[in-house]
Amino acid sequence: MASLCVRVLRLGRFCSLSAHLNRNFQVCRQAGHPVRKAGWYVSSQISCHTVHFTGPLSSLHGNAGTVCYQISPKITCPLQPGPVQIQCGHRFHTSAPVRALPAPLIWLVLKPLQKLLAMILGRSIRKWWVALPANRRKLIRQWVWQRRWQLAALAGVVMVIVVLLVLTHLDESPVTGRTRLLVFSRQNYMELATLTSETYMEQFAELMLAETDPRHQVVERVLQHLVQRNKDIPEMSEVVWSVHVVQNPNVNAFVLPNGKVFVFTGMLEATADVHQLSVVLGHEMAHALLGHSAEQASLSHVVDLLSVVLLTAIWAVCPRDSLALLGQWVQGKLTQLMFNRPYSRKLEAEADQVGLQLAAKACADVRASPVFWQQMEIRDKLTGVPALPEWLSTHPSHRNRVTQLDRLIPQALELRERCVCPPLPATDPRAVFSKSVRVLLENAKDQGTVGSGGSVKPLPHSPARLPAALLAQNTLTPSPNMEQESKDPVPVLTSDKTVDSAEEQYRVQSTS
Repeated sequence: MASLCVRVLRLGRFCSLSAHLNRNFQVCRQAGHPVRKAGWYVSSQISCHTVHFTGPLSSLHGNAGTVCYQISPKITCPLQPGPVQIQCGHRFHTSAPVRALPAPLIWLVLKPLQKLLAMILGRSIRKWWVALPANRRKLIRQWVWQRRWQLAALAGVVMVIVVLLVLTHLDESPVTGRTRLLVFSRQNYMELATLTSETYMEQFAELMLAETDPRHQVVERVLQHLVQRNKDIPEMSEVVWSVHVVQNPNVNAFVLPNGKVFVFTGMLEATADVHQLSVVLGHEMAHALLGHSAEQASLSHVVDLLSVVLLTAIWAVCPRDSLALLGQWVQGKLTQLMFNRPYSRKLEAEADQVGLQLAAKACADVRASPVFWQQMEIRDKLTGVPALPEWLSTHPSHRNRVTQLDRLIPQALELRERCVCPPLPATDPRAVFSKSVRVLLENAKDQGTVGSGGSVKPLPHSPARLPAALLAQNTLTPSPNMEQESKDPVPVLTSDKTVDSAEEQYRVQSTS
């Protein structure tokens, strides 16, 4: 047995035995059964012996120690014949698992590289063609013409392969059931969202509001209320949602696919009540539930791959680099205007629809949703923000959003009623806001802040700051079928006087 162990040490190989290897290896032999050549049979009676070795084996432990291995008595099947290879060592070390980069992140890194390669390839083809003599060019043209049908068949095969790849990557949207192209999986974007959330947490570390801040508590309650009322959606219940309120005057809020919700204080100032805040959070949560980031990246990935072929052709056909650069710029703008931006507006409209449904199931007053975008339109005019045509923007215009939401409100009200929500006030927030805007415009004309054409002039110092009336609101009794995780009720508006006072505050601030 000692010579066997020495041989094993010299071979330096490893084997897997059904045994637990300790600090001291025990050499066990079978009691009462001889070793056969065809295989070893191990019975339930095992006797272990301790063997003391000196020389090379003892150097593993420093001194002559107990080195052994133990065979489990549960083994009943014969082992394969051949040399027995055993690892003799002090202890085992395993390296820490290495996490691979998410596929979308790798694509973002390689995206500019593939354009550079297309430019180099197209330019090389052009220089090669220019350097050819006239007779060689003629021969190549003849060769292409003679094999035009074979080349056309090859192009058809490539197109079939592309179509098959597209068909095999079709997916169904979770809530709407819409068929879409999804190259990157949800798991890939969850990994990317984890990295992105860590970056945002470091970036906003000094600007985060404390959890005891009333503004943070309001957003937390509204978010948990939305989650609780929409637990029937699997994508909603699978994610752990958390709120992070950032001290920033920008009117912005976004939700990452892993449930990290970031709300700027500028957004809280732009919302007049928790109904509007519910609609805004529902819109952002809809982006995460529907996987719009993965869907948009998938379309962009496919378009970029097709654009590489076109970009190579541009650099190969254009006689000069300046013309090739101009053609590349035109190609990039056409891609944005024809594919990326229209698709982005489509996803925004879908998020508006699903977000309105989430808010309706949470018993919010969905009639306040178009009011929010009307407020945003007035805010942009008062602050002098230029209004771009919708076809140049990644988002629908405020006016088109108001029109779409007005069309969806009847369905949302029916859904709200089916969810056994408390009745809404008789006064429509849209009518209240329209009346307030008329008063605002009349006072603005008296103050001379309206131009001759009826357009509102931008205010020189303070922007149009919509009232942040979230903290001064009363509470609403939850609906009978609601299961609340927190004892604190969700704050909502309960009287028209609060709306009127908020609008009056908005009017005074805008005209002062």
